[in-house]
Parts: sequence; C-alpha cells; structure tokens
Amino acid sequence: MTYVVDASVAVKWVLKEIDSDKADALRNAFRSAVHDLISPSVFTIEAAHALTRAERQKRIAVGEARKLLIDVLTTPPRIVPFESLLLQALDISSNMRIGVYDCLYVALAEQVKCELVTADTTMVNALRKDYPFIRALATMP
Repeated sequence: MTYVVDASVAVKWVLKEIDSDKADALRNAFRSAVHDLISPSVFTIEAAHALTRAERQKRIAVGEARKLLIDVLTTPPRIVPFESLLLQALDISSNMRIGVYDCLYVALAEQVKCELVTADTTMVNALRKDYPFIRALATMP
C-alpha cells in the first residue's frame, strides 16, 4: 500500500515519543517493500526544522539534529517535487484556513489517491472531516 507521510512521522523514527513504535513499524514495512512511502520535497526541510526545534527545546543535545536527520535520510520516502502540488495545496490552504506546508501533503495524497499518515493531531482535527483519507499515526497497526 502507498502512504503519504509527513515529517511528524519521520521525526518519531529517531526521537522516542508517543507512537514511535507505530512510526517504526511503518518505516520497517517500507524498508521491506511492504508499503511505499511518498512525500513532497519539503519533507526533508520540515524534518530538519523539527529536529533543530527539539534542540532549541532541549529535548536533544545541540548538534544531535544532524545525526538524527542523517538517520531519517537513510530511508527517506520517495520524494515528489512540491512545485507540482503547489496550486492544489494553495487552494486547500485558502479554503481550509490551514498552512500551505501541511496542505502539500494533503494535495499529494489526493493526487495519488492514498492515505496521508501524520502524527500532527491539529492537522487531523482540522482536515479529516473534509479529507477522510488523512489518518492519525496513532491509528496505524
């Protein structure tokens, strides 16, 4: 099965948090070619941002973000250029009043006709009613 994954899932691959076990299971299934994971090209930037934010919040040591990002990049999802999704994401963002970065993932899942898996409960709560293919990581096996 193909899933769009956002950076919130990838961060759980390298930071042990709630639902990291579910994120790890998804990553392992991808490594074993059971599932295909895809993301817009902003994925790597968002993962890097989340990891440096963890440094600023003192959840990890300064400099650890680099090592953890390299770990994420050992098994990155298949990357789709965000430019091909931008207008659709902009429309979703305007209509739903949510950030365009999140909407790039929604646009990709809509185009590919697959589920979007995220650990971002704010995104799930804001968009799931209109985009039922958005799935909280917590609901994954």
